[in-house]
Amino acid sequence: RASLGTGLRRAAEQFFARRAGEPTVVAGYPWFTDWGRDTMIALPGLMAATGRTEDARGILRQFARHADRGMLPNWFPEVGQEPEYNTIDAALWFFEAVRAWFDATGDAAFIKAEIYPVLKSIVHWHLRGTRYGIAIDDDGLVTGGAPGVQLTWMDARIGDWVVTPRFGKPVEIQALWYNALRILEEFGREFDDPVTKLRAMELADTCVRHFEPQFWNAEASCLYDVIEEEGRPDASIRPNQILAASLRYPLLMGLRARQVVECVQRELFTPFGLRTLAPGDVRYRPRYEGGVEQRDSAYHQGTAWPWLLGPFIDAWLRVHDDDAPAARQQAITWLEPLADHLEREGQLPEIADGDAPHQPAGCFAQAWSVSELARVAARLGLDDRLRETRSIGRPA
Repeated sequence: RASLGTGLRRAAEQFFARRAGEPTVVAGYPWFTDWGRDTMIALPGLMAATGRTEDARGILRQFARHADRGMLPNWFPEVGQEPEYNTIDAALWFFEAVRAWFDATGDAAFIKAEIYPVLKSIVHWHLRGTRYGIAIDDDGLVTGGAPGVQLTWMDARIGDWVVTPRFGKPVEIQALWYNALRILEEFGREFDDPVTKLRAMELADTCVRHFEPQFWNAEASCLYDVIEEEGRPDASIRPNQILAASLRYPLLMGLRARQVVECVQRELFTPFGLRTLAPGDVRYRPRYEGGVEQRDSAYHQGTAWPWLLGPFIDAWLRVHDDDAPAARQQAITWLEPLADHLEREGQLPEIADGDAPHQPAGCFAQAWSVSELARVAARLGLDDRLRETRSIGRPA
């Protein structure tokens, strides 16, 4: 029986591909291609599973070359067509992918020469304003949205109907923006660039100062999902809030971070990932089934996503003292259903039903599902020595 490390390496290798001779990442099989958001989320874990940092360098370089007006392409079309820039978060996930690559390689020369100028340009364009109304508001938070366009990862669309439009200030975008600014501040320090370092620090301080007063939902002891136009809060309980407590530089710490983790665990946790909407919501769809319209309307209205277990476990460990043995053992236990599925099928699915028995659905192989299991497994030290039996929590 293969170890977890071997299984993850085999699965992760399948997502590396070539486009016009350049390395790229396929988001999922059988029907997805290489998408900007998916690539940036998946890259850290794919590197952890395979060690392919040179391919990751080429991927970062390619996306850096295609950065335009502070945005990364959401997908690369066929030869002769123009890339589409219709994502509010791919450029912000780019910062996290770059940070992970730098942590893995220590190659400051490449970052400084080819990537650092792009990171500064992304921040510049967010301050100036770019496509689809994406800009930094007076309160230092990111706003954006346009009719008929789905900009966040919750991007289901049926004809002209955007199922979860999330116009305004989505909670995870604020978390990613703050994290990006702190990463830029870190690189400003690394490259002896005091002007950029100070500016990034000031912007981050403004962001964190205005975040909680707008986003804290005192009634539910969690975060609002979106602050809509004219300051209207969307109280939908969704998993996006977990990023405010999970990223390298979290917007929430202490008691409120713990309350967010508890809310997400209580309302959204399943053995196959986090639900995209709490079951108590009237819009909740427990099954991903039926025709295209029925399936797409459930895609982010209750369907569980395995990749979200990665951020959830990061946040769980942070609010439970990181290296505490009981917290680590709980995290290991939560990974077992995905590890068992990987052992049986050789891959991890895109999604699963929100209700038991959480039937897998969508793509049978999804890059960020594999990558997040790999990234968290590496964090927990679950390498080949710890997976000779069915239980990843017990040494052979």
